[in-house]
Amino acid sequence: MIFEQIATGGCQSYLVGCESTCAAVLIDPELSQIDHYRGLCAQHGLSVKYVVDTHTHADHFSASRELGKALGVPVVMHRLAPAPYADLRLDDGEMLIVGELRLKAMHTPGHTLDSMSLVMSDRVFTGDTLLIGGTGRTDLPTGDPHQLYESLFEGLLKLPPETEVYPAHDYKGRGHSTIGAEISDNPRLQKTGRTEFVAMMQALDLAAPTHLTEALRTNMSGGKTVAQMLSEAAAKVPFMSLAELNSRLGGNSRDLVILDIREKDAFDAGHVPGAVHLPRGQLELRVNSALPDPTVRILTCCEFGKISTLAAATLRELGYTRAVALDGGMKAWREAEFPLES
Repeated sequence: MIFEQIATGGCQSYLVGCESTCAAVLIDPELSQIDHYRGLCAQHGLSVKYVVDTHTHADHFSASRELGKALGVPVVMHRLAPAPYADLRLDDGEMLIVGELRLKAMHTPGHTLDSMSLVMSDRVFTGDTLLIGGTGRTDLPTGDPHQLYESLFEGLLKLPPETEVYPAHDYKGRGHSTIGAEISDNPRLQKTGRTEFVAMMQALDLAAPTHLTEALRTNMSGGKTVAQMLSEAAAKVPFMSLAELNSRLGGNSRDLVILDIREKDAFDAGHVPGAVHLPRGQLELRVNSALPDPTVRILTCCEFGKISTLAAATLRELGYTRAVALDGGMKAWREAEFPLES
């Protein structure tokens, strides 16, 4: 077996391949690692047959949909997963065959309703149900401490004690554990009675994941992250440096329209000399009257250089093919002590 564990902060994903057939499966892939996964597949000569999410992640952005489309392979989740882009939905006890490898789905709800673990001959991928020295939390959408108790004590912990445990998260640099080690050393598993286990889980006072709303929104629906939208917009537009813009001030104003898309208060407080004000929220509605010449070069600027990138991409879609964005935004312009007009 070819096996790669890929850490992204505390998130863990796995590339598992069959040596004899070069077929592989990707488990819990993270969006920022797409190029890394493809590089590992090329390095080992592997062909991915399935991309699997063990559950709907609330703390990182899944790469499953993007990889499924890019590789032309099914996205696999549990039958109860809300994601509309899941192509193959597994039920408890069903199996994926990857070359000579067998991965059996075990429905292990509790952290989320759609949580499943993948059991192989010598190891189990537990998602966020069983962690090294801990368990998944149950206070996020569709979490249930009673279900988690059953998934652990009536499911995962009945696997052979030597079974290796590979979770979807670990923040202490530990690669894996075993079922036996977790039974003996995991503090949460010492609460073996349902009542005390549930009470312990309900008493946990945990901070919400940093990207909770965005992660759930994108992972449940297949929508785009803000970072994806910015990246896609940046790929469609060129940029102008602060120094280049400064060198062009005072020239023929018809050669370049500087479009400040911030709100009025920010614009009035200080803007690039000669800039035209058009708030981003009004861009599509006022663009025809504010920018009557679609052949002119337009430079968009905002506070940090992000919204202006989206605006420049929008202008290009609307037919202003010479729209560019200011690299760095007005914050960088002020810090560089370039001239301001108010």
